[in-house]
Parts: sequence; C-alpha cells; structure tokens
Amino acid sequence: MMRPIGAACLGTATLVTLLACTPVAVAATDTGSAQARDKGRIITVLAEVQQLTRFPVTPGSVSQGDEVVVRSDLFDEAHNKVGETHGTCTTTRGGADEAEQCLVTYVLPDGQLTTQGIYFNYLDQGPFDSAITGGTGKYEKARGSVHSDTIATDPKVVRRFTIHIV
Repeated sequence: MMRPIGAACLGTATLVTLLACTPVAVAATDTGSAQARDKGRIITVLAEVQQLTRFPVTPGSVSQGDEVVVRSDLFDEAHNKVGETHGTCTTTRGGADEAEQCLVTYVLPDGQLTTQGIYFNYLDQGPFDSAITGGTGKYEKARGSVHSDTIATDPKVVRRFTIHIV
C-alpha cells in the first residue's frame, strides 16, 4: 500500500513555500475528532497562473484532444503564498462552445486536494466548478466542491477558488 509523501520528506525550499493556510470562513461542527473539525470548512484562496501551456491538435484552433498543462501559486487574502495548483485539461468539445475535462491537485500546507470537472468556454475565462475527489494528509477522504471565478486576466490570470469541504 502506498503512503502519501509527508511534509517531513519535502525539501526545505518546498516547506518554506507551504505557509499556514488561513481559511476565510470556518463553519465546523466539532465532535472531538480531527475528521469532524474539517467538515463544513470553507477555504478561499487566490490563484495566480505561473505557467500555462496549450498543446493543440490543430495549431491556431481549439480542437477536441487539445491538452493544457497549468501551474498556479495560491495566496491568502494578505497575499502570503499558501500553496500551489497543478493541473491538466483535455478539450472534449472544440470550437466556440469549448469544453475541457480538468484534473487539478491543490497542494496545501496540511496535505493535497484532488479535483475533477468540466470547464466550459475557457477562452472567455468564465466561472467553473469542480468536484473534490479526494486528498491526502488533513484532507484524506475529503469530499466537496471548488468554485472558481476569474478576477483578473492582465497582466496575469488570477482566479478566486472557494473550496467547500463537506
């Protein structure tokens, strides 16, 4: 059985970047267990896209089968770096009404969250929602959803992620 990589196995530079994540709102019902304290938690972070590469099937157009690889830095409201996202998206419907199937991992101070969902109209930078499919560390067996709103596109793409853990 594979075990998640714990913080003790990470390099010093990685640990320095994984600062304490400050949740904007916490509505936990505490029944004495650590798992119960994570129920109903809402974490809001800002994501600044650091790298985004599109691998088109047909250069110059958005086509089924295009791949996108993206990495973002995550920040709290005080603009302290609290983590990263790493994701891949595959275009499942090309053209003006584009749809992408996306898999994204959120690397946070106490573990990782994995998400999956469809992102419609990427070219318009519209909002999207993803399902939390699991996690590691403090987020082991996590469920819930992530809502994303684009709040800036210039000079960098900045999104607000509202993570709802149920």
